[in-house]
Amino acid sequence: MTFPSKYSFIKPQTLLLLPVPKKQPIVRYPYVVAGGATVLLLAIVWLVASLRGGGETVGERLSLDLADIPQLVLDKESELARARNRNCSYWDCFNVYRCGQRTTTLDDDDADGERISIYVYPLKEYLDADSKRPAAQLSREFYRIVQTIVNSPYYTANPNEACLFLPTLDTLNQNRIDTTLVGKALASLPHWENGENHLIFNFIPGNKPDYSTVLDVNTDRAIIVGAGFDSWTFRTDFDVSVPVYSAALEDYRWPEPSSDRTVLLVAAQLNLYPRQFRILQELTYDYPNEMLLLQRCPTATAKVDEMLDITQAGDEPRHPPTGSLEDIRCNFPHGNEHDYPAVLGTGTFCLVARGVRLGQPILLEAMAAGCIPVVMADNYVLPFADLLDWELLAVRLHETNLHTIVPVLRAISPERIAEMQAQIRSVYHRYFATLDRIVLTVLEQLNDRIFPHRSRTYLHWNVGSETRVTQNPLFLPLIAPKAQGFTAVILTYDRLESLYILIQKLATVPSLQKMLVVWNNQRKAPPHPSLFPKIGKPFKIIQTAANRLSNRFYPYEEIETEAILTIDDDIVMLTADELDFGYEVWREYPDRIVGFPSRTHVWDNATGRWRYESEWTNQISMVLTGAAFHHKYWSYLYTHAMPGNIKEWVDEHMNCEDIAMNFLVSNITNKPPIKVAPRKKFKCPECTNNEMLSADLNHMTERSACINRFAEIYGTMPLRTVEFRADPVLFKDNFPEKLKRFNDIGSL
Repeated sequence: MTFPSKYSFIKPQTLLLLPVPKKQPIVRYPYVVAGGATVLLLAIVWLVASLRGGGETVGERLSLDLADIPQLVLDKESELARARNRNCSYWDCFNVYRCGQRTTTLDDDDADGERISIYVYPLKEYLDADSKRPAAQLSREFYRIVQTIVNSPYYTANPNEACLFLPTLDTLNQNRIDTTLVGKALASLPHWENGENHLIFNFIPGNKPDYSTVLDVNTDRAIIVGAGFDSWTFRTDFDVSVPVYSAALEDYRWPEPSSDRTVLLVAAQLNLYPRQFRILQELTYDYPNEMLLLQRCPTATAKVDEMLDITQAGDEPRHPPTGSLEDIRCNFPHGNEHDYPAVLGTGTFCLVARGVRLGQPILLEAMAAGCIPVVMADNYVLPFADLLDWELLAVRLHETNLHTIVPVLRAISPERIAEMQAQIRSVYHRYFATLDRIVLTVLEQLNDRIFPHRSRTYLHWNVGSETRVTQNPLFLPLIAPKAQGFTAVILTYDRLESLYILIQKLATVPSLQKMLVVWNNQRKAPPHPSLFPKIGKPFKIIQTAANRLSNRFYPYEEIETEAILTIDDDIVMLTADELDFGYEVWREYPDRIVGFPSRTHVWDNATGRWRYESEWTNQISMVLTGAAFHHKYWSYLYTHAMPGNIKEWVDEHMNCEDIAMNFLVSNITNKPPIKVAPRKKFKCPECTNNEMLSADLNHMTERSACINRFAEIYGTMPLRTVEFRADPVLFKDNFPEKLKRFNDIGSL
């Protein structure tokens, strides 16, 4: 398959229409009449289906053969599609009931049909009845888009099970279409239905003199997959923003990325406004060693002149299609020649400015060169802005602040620059490197939008698989549901008096749903349930097989709530308000450990090791699980996925299970715990010292050893230090108690 030019016209063939069957004579035999009528009805149904499908049998895969494209003539009376609905949203212009009807097989990954299916109309050439002028010309880029969709797992040959529809009208470049004829062609599509669930691709919207930021075609309710949207024309969660495609990048062979970039800012865009260019000229004099301002070479050949004259129409000039003529640009003011786009690789930052069109292909070209884009186009909707976090890979600058661009870029740290460059390489190769990847990213975004329960997370879209990152695996809502409450898991051995007191206090907490008493003494049976305090909450005693501290974190099947309060049997000083408030704080931080007693770890320069610290500090890095809330997911991880032999070591030494849990959670979430209320030291009513074992020097030494041992197993120090504590609103304000929700918050 070859194309005579970049935007080539495909020679069409004549559309062959089937003749309408002649009227049949009346048959006087009733059974023959019935049989004949049935056959005739089936034939008519088949004929209508064939005509509506443009000659393609339902279920037959679309032919992409360019040698036999039929013509369809559009006369003056043809219906014109309605104007683009500017107020469309996913909720009122999209028919979600079309989706999820895919007929699947046992080999299908989505056997329940929950994946979008796209029907592609047969290739046709739409002509004006009088002038025989085509509505649009087929380009190799649009042909590749059609080819990519047909070869994707989202394609269906059956329009009756399709969720989305793709018209095969090349609307990529508005300069090369007849907008009125395209509107008529769209209205003639058999499944158009006011554009509902249809996709229209466009890279270059608008034409002179207005240069609209969206395709100037009557598209009614169709979804526009376009480049160059601004915040006024982009319909959030409905349209899809894509980059202006630069076809030359696929043929260009980039050199290996160099860490030594000689220029801070490269400004190579040729279609800048005169005012912008004058400001950049002044900056070049002020910062001659940090800026490279490129312009059209004064000695350019006639062929280059012809190619670059497109800039007068506001388009970024394209590279020569033959590849034989290099794109040479000269710097201001010296006139030194530079090869484009290779020169982009010499800059740390590359300017992407507004032309008469918002979307510019230099954005992709800069990313391909590993150059950080400096986007200076107010209200520009960046490609895949709904998915990608552009703050991680680009710098945005207001157009009025162009004169400050060099000081702004100077202030960015080398570490930040390295992170952005790595993010650009990852994102570019995943989503932008080829036209096929751009199209598949569009389909994946639409699939996530239509089936949100199967959508990928922020981390999936923005973090490469090769990058080691900490992730929150809970996928919880921003605030956990309030009604569910928490389950209290009490680890006990033989302290019955304090255990009974604790049970009675916990029973008064409104958000408590259930209590589990984990009896860790195998030498003595637990008391009969009738001897326990009578409470109005569900209660169960679990007798363990071995005396292990890890039993407090076992994911018992009796735990039906998301939140777990692990609490020691001697923590009887906490009030109902404190516990209820602690649960409310956990609801806002459901992926953290939220609790009352806090500790920290510090680096000891004398020994070159970590030290466990329980004294007063302004920082904490651990919340002890003797009185703490956590999500039940962490109990599963502690029991079944604890790194190394930490769990076995804790059970053998009967110490440090709380430190191990803090290590586990912080390592996965990369977040610190949350301390609640002012209490720090808990007094045991039955003990001779204030902190029981914590007052023992040997105990402190062993806990320091735990921290160092766990850090060696993890290969890093996952604990995060924070200067933060959660107290109730109005906690210390001088207000009447009836205005405060949690009045009984204990003091130190």
